Amino acid sequence: MGHLQIIVGSTRPDRQADAVVRWVAGQASERAASTTEVLDLRDWPLPMFGETLKTVGDVQNPTYSVPIVKAWNAKIATGDAYLFITPEYNHSIPAVLKNAIDSVFVSFAFRNKPAGFVGYSGGLVGGARAIEHLAHIAIEVEMVPLRNTVLVGEVQRAFGADGEPVNKMTRAALDILLDDLTWWSGALADARARGQLPPGSVRLRAARAAS
Repeated sequence: MGHLQIIVGSTRPDRQADAVVRWVAGQASERAASTTEVLDLRDWPLPMFGETLKTVGDVQNPTYSVPIVKAWNAKIATGDAYLFITPEYNHSIPAVLKNAIDSVFVSFAFRNKPAGFVGYSGGLVGGARAIEHLAHIAIEVEMVPLRNTVLVGEVQRAFGADGEPVNKMTRAALDILLDDLTWWSGALADARARGQLPPGSVRLRAARAAS
């Protein structure tokens, strides 16, 4: 699938994400057809989103308001596919994850690339409602969200001492998701290589200016 970026959407102390990330990244890295990179938002202390067309500078080579936002956009641009690992906060995703997605501004770096989701929670639903919301956000930034997901419920006891999920169907779900990411990554890479339409928001601004 080219270069897969696994984006860790929680920065809380004592988060439950780490066992999930180790397992998911380990499974993904075993696939010879791809390279895998973990982007932990703890390592990316992005400011609260406040960019405007005035702060980004030249839209063809944006400087953004602070260097880390420029670096984040450049990093996301190197991905061919994305796998988001997120807990569920109040039926949605953590604010830090939404902020990281919003910060990919003007570069359209997520655009026309597939996105898969792994959700976890201390309850039974395994972050299903957060993933449902995240899929809508992915559509808005013109990613291609995939239908098949991985849901890890009761995360505190979901993994054994060997780091593997206790429920074998969790492994099956991840295999399906990684297969889907591989297929969609190849299909969309071919499509991008043949040429892309300008982003819809850009075309709409042009139409509005011409009217």
